[in-house]
Amino acid sequence: MELAWNIVFVLLSSSPCWAVDWESTQNFIVAAGPLPSDWIQVANPPLNEQGANFTAASLEAHICSQQWTATSAEYLDSLYVSGVTHYKVFLPWAQLLPTGSSQEPDKNIVQCYRRLLEALHAAQLQPLGVLHHPTLPRQAGAWKSELFPSLFADYALFAFHSFGDLVQIWFTFSDLEAAVEDLPHRESKSSRFQAIFDAHRKAYNVYHENFASQGGKLSLVLGVDKISEYLLGSSRHHLNKDSIDFLSLDLLCDCQNQAGPPQELSELQIIDPKVKVFIFSLKFHNCVPLKEKSAEVLFNTIKAINKDQVLTIGFDVSEFLQCSFSAKKRSCSLPDALLGHAAQQDRSPAPPGAPPSAYRRVWQKFAGQSEAERDAFLQGDFPEGFLWGAASGAFNVEGAWAEDGKGETIWDRFGREGRAENKAAPDVAGDGYHKVAYDVALLRGLQAQVYKFSISWARIFPTGYKSSLNRRGVAYYNKLIDSLLDAHVAPMVTLFHWDLPQALQDQGGWLSESVVEAFVDYAAFCFATFGDRVKLWVTFHEPWVISYAGYGTGRHAPGISDPGVASFKVAHSILKAHAKAWRYYDRHQRAQQRGQVGIVLNSDWAEPYSAESEDVAAAERYLHAMLGWFAHPLFVDGDYPASLRTQIQLKNRQCGGAVAQMPAFTEEEKLLLKGSSDFLGLSHYTSRLVKDAQNGSCGPDYDSLRDFSQHVDPRWPQTASPWIRVVPWGLRRLLQFASLEYTKGKVPIYLAANGLPTEGRDLDDSARRDYFNLYVNEVLKAIKLDLVDVRSYIVRSLIDGFEGPSGYNQRFGLHYVDFKDGSRPRTPRKSAYFFSSIIKKNSLQTKKIDRTSQSFIHSLPRTIPLVLGPSEVPSKAKVVWEKFSSQSKFERDLFHHGTFPDDFVWGVSSSAYQIEGGWDADGKGPSIWDNFTHTPGNNVMNNDNGDVACDSYNKLEEDLNMLRALRVTAYRFSLSWSRIFPKGTNDSVNKYGVDYYNRLIDGLAASNITPMVTLYHWDLPQALQDIGGWDNPSLIELFDSYADFCFRTFGDRVRFWMTFNEPMYQAWLGYGEGVFPPNVKDPGHGPYRIAHTLIKAHARVYHTYDQKYRPSQKGVISLSLSTHWMEPKSPHSPRDVEAADRALQFSLGWFAHPIFKNGDYPDAMKWKVGNRSELQNLPASRLPIFTEQEKRYIRNTADVFCLNTYSTKVVSHRTPQLQPPSYESDQERTEEEELSGPPSALHRAVPWGLRRVLNWIKEEYGNKQIYITENGVGLKKSQIEDIDRKFFYKTYINEALKAYSLDGVNLRGYVAWALMDNFEWLNGYSVKFGLYQVDFNDPNRPRTARTSARYYTEVISNNGMPSSKEDEFLYGEFPEGFIWSAASAAYQIEGAWRADGKGLSIWDTYSHTPLRIANDDTGDVACDSYHKIQEDLAALQNLGVSHYRFSISWPRVLPDGTTRQINEEGLNYYERLIDALMAANITPQVTIYHWDLPQALQNVGGWENDTIVQRFKEYADVLFSRLGAKVKFWITLNEPYVIANLGHGYGTAAPGISFRPGTAPYIVGHNLIKAHAEAWHLYNDVYRPTQGGLISITISSDWAEPRDPSKQEDVEAARRYVQFMGGWFAHPIFKNGDYSEVMKTRIRDRSLAAGLSKSRLPEFTEDEKKRINGTFDFFGFNHYTTILASNLNYADIISSYDADRGVASITDRTWPDSGSFWLKITPFGFRRILNWLKEEYNNPPIYITENGVSERGTSDLNDTVRIYYLRSYINEVLKAIQDKVDIRGYTVWSLMDNFEWATGFSERFGLHFTNYTDPSIPRIPKESVKLYASVVRCNGFPDPASGPHLCLQAPDGPTTESVTDKQVQFLGLTLDATNAETALYVLFSFLIFFLIIGICGLAFTFYKYYKVSKKSPSTSQQELSKM
Repeated sequence: MELAWNIVFVLLSSSPCWAVDWESTQNFIVAAGPLPSDWIQVANPPLNEQGANFTAASLEAHICSQQWTATSAEYLDSLYVSGVTHYKVFLPWAQLLPTGSSQEPDKNIVQCYRRLLEALHAAQLQPLGVLHHPTLPRQAGAWKSELFPSLFADYALFAFHSFGDLVQIWFTFSDLEAAVEDLPHRESKSSRFQAIFDAHRKAYNVYHENFASQGGKLSLVLGVDKISEYLLGSSRHHLNKDSIDFLSLDLLCDCQNQAGPPQELSELQIIDPKVKVFIFSLKFHNCVPLKEKSAEVLFNTIKAINKDQVLTIGFDVSEFLQCSFSAKKRSCSLPDALLGHAAQQDRSPAPPGAPPSAYRRVWQKFAGQSEAERDAFLQGDFPEGFLWGAASGAFNVEGAWAEDGKGETIWDRFGREGRAENKAAPDVAGDGYHKVAYDVALLRGLQAQVYKFSISWARIFPTGYKSSLNRRGVAYYNKLIDSLLDAHVAPMVTLFHWDLPQALQDQGGWLSESVVEAFVDYAAFCFATFGDRVKLWVTFHEPWVISYAGYGTGRHAPGISDPGVASFKVAHSILKAHAKAWRYYDRHQRAQQRGQVGIVLNSDWAEPYSAESEDVAAAERYLHAMLGWFAHPLFVDGDYPASLRTQIQLKNRQCGGAVAQMPAFTEEEKLLLKGSSDFLGLSHYTSRLVKDAQNGSCGPDYDSLRDFSQHVDPRWPQTASPWIRVVPWGLRRLLQFASLEYTKGKVPIYLAANGLPTEGRDLDDSARRDYFNLYVNEVLKAIKLDLVDVRSYIVRSLIDGFEGPSGYNQRFGLHYVDFKDGSRPRTPRKSAYFFSSIIKKNSLQTKKIDRTSQSFIHSLPRTIPLVLGPSEVPSKAKVVWEKFSSQSKFERDLFHHGTFPDDFVWGVSSSAYQIEGGWDADGKGPSIWDNFTHTPGNNVMNNDNGDVACDSYNKLEEDLNMLRALRVTAYRFSLSWSRIFPKGTNDSVNKYGVDYYNRLIDGLAASNITPMVTLYHWDLPQALQDIGGWDNPSLIELFDSYADFCFRTFGDRVRFWMTFNEPMYQAWLGYGEGVFPPNVKDPGHGPYRIAHTLIKAHARVYHTYDQKYRPSQKGVISLSLSTHWMEPKSPHSPRDVEAADRALQFSLGWFAHPIFKNGDYPDAMKWKVGNRSELQNLPASRLPIFTEQEKRYIRNTADVFCLNTYSTKVVSHRTPQLQPPSYESDQERTEEEELSGPPSALHRAVPWGLRRVLNWIKEEYGNKQIYITENGVGLKKSQIEDIDRKFFYKTYINEALKAYSLDGVNLRGYVAWALMDNFEWLNGYSVKFGLYQVDFNDPNRPRTARTSARYYTEVISNNGMPSSKEDEFLYGEFPEGFIWSAASAAYQIEGAWRADGKGLSIWDTYSHTPLRIANDDTGDVACDSYHKIQEDLAALQNLGVSHYRFSISWPRVLPDGTTRQINEEGLNYYERLIDALMAANITPQVTIYHWDLPQALQNVGGWENDTIVQRFKEYADVLFSRLGAKVKFWITLNEPYVIANLGHGYGTAAPGISFRPGTAPYIVGHNLIKAHAEAWHLYNDVYRPTQGGLISITISSDWAEPRDPSKQEDVEAARRYVQFMGGWFAHPIFKNGDYSEVMKTRIRDRSLAAGLSKSRLPEFTEDEKKRINGTFDFFGFNHYTTILASNLNYADIISSYDADRGVASITDRTWPDSGSFWLKITPFGFRRILNWLKEEYNNPPIYITENGVSERGTSDLNDTVRIYYLRSYINEVLKAIQDKVDIRGYTVWSLMDNFEWATGFSERFGLHFTNYTDPSIPRIPKESVKLYASVVRCNGFPDPASGPHLCLQAPDGPTTESVTDKQVQFLGLTLDATNAETALYVLFSFLIFFLIIGICGLAFTFYKYYKVSKKSPSTSQQELSKM
């Protein structure tokens, strides 16, 4: 550029007067153009066929119509660099005005030329506009010469008006001869010339009269040979000098002519005043191949023109340009010959005004702008395909700093060292790690097209190296990427966003060369793992910040302050790491993945502090030091900017030493770096005023090293961040600078971060909205006006996050995050809605919606209606009760997995009065609810009203955002009649109301959400109520008129209409009870009268739609009816069933029967109301009658069945009083709550009722398409974490799924109530139904997604509740040698509590203590196993198990707990048991202690006395010595958790201690662990060598799932729950001899906080740790259930195990119940906790020593629940074995029903039923015995698909045959064994009875005989014998 500029400088300096009146040398014209034809031919080869007639202007017109490519911009840039300042553009009159009229332009051609002119401006080239260039418009042939001037002037006016803002220099004609030839030849040439000159003069006058203020110039071009003829007056057709602003010449020079320039030039000297000359066209003749002579000729020509002070203002250099045109490259440059000649003319330096660099070009372009010009708002759209998005960074938002194996990062260390403000840390941050679905929903709500996020290197490679791969971290990012793509959001993934693994930092971090290769490995892994879905990669985000703040100032992690050395070295490493990663992708992945890899660099714009050259140079130096530091090596030449290198060298020389050390790249590294980026990402926030500061300072700080100082203009608006000022215009300048300096039109620019911080909640962030508005507009200017190739605008940031040193004080988020709330809820700020509107429009300007192009996602075909007869009484639908009411609770509530049909409609609902507000806004009329809520004494809670409500009338974008985030496919809302017709009639249309609904419907359509529109949702215009309301029959006509208007206005986009919502409530509550407006209390007549009108109004509207609109609009129309399910109190009572059916007919059938069946009310209603009316002595029924014509008109007036339902009521028959008449008493039934469901603010949640009501509708009305249009639950509390609502939806939707998939109900849609909290009628705002919380105390009415919203979105995404792969049943076998066992415990089964010398146990004492055991049960007898060894053995043989786990009663062996007395009879019992087991090939598994401590030991402190350790060891020694020869499987302790916490904390188990809950459990636990260790060592050291057995401990634990998996607090609580339960004892034994860190830390911290001096948790000595650690041969594990855990903070003063653990637990309502309150059936948890044991304790051998389920109070041997439990739980064990968990055996609990501790005999866990009422206490097999026995025989679950399996068939033999299967002949009857046994008992009782009677009778006979004999002693022997 500089050399080319020298040409101009030579010419200028050769004549001091040259161009003196055009202000500066900068305005000298060096012109080129038009577009060369060979370019067009390269770009469009077919154009060659058009031949010579395809003129330059034609070429221009054609190229204008093409997309302006990067190579086009490259061509123009090359011209500018060569020194060209102006460019000729020939406007095609014939194409611009095809008809010749300026009123009929071709708008496309106009726009094309504007784009061409804008492109020139973007390249810093000024256009030269030529008005006429052949040819004329096609009508010109008919023009007369005298008309031509006026027509041309009109055309000129059009051109000036269309392009004048872009063109400052104009030419009317560039070729006079050609123009004359274009005019009709029937006139003389002279007249045609005159017409041309007249046309020019008119155009000149038009321009200067109308456009002179623009400062432009106008001329026409003359041939140099025509100067005399046309300018000097030698011809009568001369050109007036006053009609040109300068003279333009066509000049032809002959290189062979020695005479010099044309002689005609000398005539210029006589013109006075001196004319300015522009050489418009300069052609050379005879200069080839001596083209170098052309330069000499040019200079000679210029001298000739310049002689005698002629003012030359420019010339054409087209002839000198050397151009290269190809499909890939188009550029031009000036030849060396010309440059060399220039150098010979003068070697002076370039003039001060010359632009030597891209920075100066940009600065000079804008320096002269006024503020108004600079800040002018540009209207227009962004290019199609422009990407809008939001950004985040891993350490800013993810949290989970140590979750799932993640390694520590430098920012984790930074935060935990307390170096951020307020000692903030990123430990949890925004909890994004757990909130993938939440954040993707936010993006969906925004309509974002791209999400820029970073991967945490330490989450993938915890140590930084590929050898430490963390698959759980990989799974997280896979989930995030997949979720984004599912939401149609493109991931832009940053590999490094400042968070270096701390392990790498410990080795030097970016100061070490090794980190470069580690980064390349990390990048390669990411490319390979995620690159199939990620197409935009960012290697580094803002490396300047890393170098400057992390290693320069030290304000950022890792906190190193070394700006002179470390800062430069880090930048050096990062650049090489980037380039190597890019090269790796280019070589290995690009061909397959076709992605792009770039870098994001941050930069301010640097504006000179003043126009002084030093400040300009300093500002340029600033940009090179900031942006160029990284951009120059990558995008220019592989090396740092020369200015930066020179500056550092200069500073070192000035300071006499190495103040700074800037590493140098080798030539090989330069090649590596250069061109290693597919795009340039820019982060930009603000601008700086930069001042030169060459003050000789030798400080190593950033500014001193670079000799500048930074300033801000005090007028620039401030922000919450001290370093960010609002300077939007700097962004445009920066973008243009980056384009000129680095990307040069070849590489796209992605604006990857731009935003503004605020402080605090600040939901109404107007400052941020204004910021976006201004900055986005500057991007648009850069694209449109400067032709910068910008591809994206990405906001920083999506949500608030951890902002480094400022912690959480600065908030960049579009969404506010409440960091004090563990749920981290995100609430959209107003800027989120504003940004969303920009995305939707792809523009800042308001657009008119094109409704013709809108598509609808649902097609709703209308089915042909069937005419159904009237319902019976009770209806045939009573089969529903017959089908379902006999279900067991387990069967009824069992969760069903499945999905709905693909076109299922998922929606959410609202209604106008409840959400809109704007009650009197924009001409809306009052409704009856407006009137009611403004009337004192209206009974609305808290005197609330709907004046503002959710303010949806003014928050359309907010509502649309929620709907998109939810992912619903439909939105059900109602129209406010009084907002559309303020007076209720069609003569009062309110256009503002209509516009609101149009915008809402258009917004829904644009978001692919189907509008489901309710015409009337209770808010009648008050004007209509004033004429009687629905009591006035004229409302039928008025409602039809209103509906007709709505169909006509909105029906082109609405395909789903509902006339009325819940007309039953309108009739009963409004006109019966009178609690709703219009508050008419007429319970016996009003409801029926109003319903009659409503039904007829509905039918009228239906027919209007059907006849007038359906043919074209093709929608459906119905109404929403409501009911609860009615369950008969006694399903076996016909009267109750009839009452329940009648209740449904009076609620649902009231409207459904006429509309869906026969046009008339159900008979149940007609009969009851009619009969009661007659009994009330009324002349006619209170229920109105439809005429036959009305019936025909009404029936089948609904296309689909719409149902609103919420709960279930229990109904029974009653006969109420006759007076007063009432709709309710007409139903003759009572109603009460169904108590099985949990309560809510209004109704109990009874989900199973939904399935039944859907089935009832199917049976009653035929299998019509059903849409559930309202279903939801109201809660009193407004919390975000609405777990109760989540469970409501989970259970209700599952019942809907059962109805669809199991019962064949034609269910087509589900619509949740409600979208957000709203005005809930009489409850005001006290009841919350919303999926979104609305803060009604905030005038902005912010909406925040609740937990239920995220859950509902999950259901929608899954289209139901499909089973996961994890839930699929696994067929297969257990490993060979797998152990199958059954279990019992001594106290629970043995009985014989005082037999044969047994001592008392603590359970003997506890169970004999009042109020301890349910039903006052004891274990005195229990199952009497002490006396029933053979019966127990038979039960075991029924199961086919190979092992039997039982426990030994300590006091039965050692009555006082010590070895002073060994009870031989007790030991003998166990010896006999063991012998019997071994004889039956059943291996004993012996538990030494199962909770029954000798009472004698408890009397001296029990487990709290540390002497117990020795006592236990001695007791174990007795067992090992006496039984060890036969017992090879020992368990020291069973479930020490229960002993410690339940026995000594809660007091719910023996010994019942509860008054020291914060210390006793831990002391007991401490001694239990030591006792176990001593027993283990005793066996290991003394007995194992000879006995060769195994010994360990059995530990119990539930599994814990986080209550909210998206909440880190809950995730940690779940982990803590398991560590405090199972880990309490497992960690010391199986890990390190000590308690887990979480236990030690929490108990210590809480102890100290309560004022104690040390922890309440005892400590092990180092010797004890060593002795405890590893004291196991296997892991004995008992497991039953799973809980949902959440964090619960107790007050420090509370000292207890629960408080220390800090966990609240609940269960999922969908988990099946058992007979124990604490045991929910959760098979999945078994597999998970087994895997946890594997991971936590290094995969020890595991024996499952207990697992089973209870039932309560049942003698049913068909134990379905247990069969389900065992089958599913054992299958989870098989899955865990597939997971490589080392499981060796499974033991079922329990062999038989037994004494279940505090619940006595009420809970039954047994596979055998124990009949305690029978003195023999028989063990009767339950059906579960078959199941378990088959699993044992098959050693697993044979796949039925592989054919029949013999193992599934029970073998013959009495020991294995279930007693229940035996058929017994008894007294001629065939009975099963159980019933036969019962019959036998009965018969035996009768026999005893009759025997007693017989004995008594015989005694009586003998007595009588004795008396007779005394009276008649002479009776003969014969008489006696007769007697």
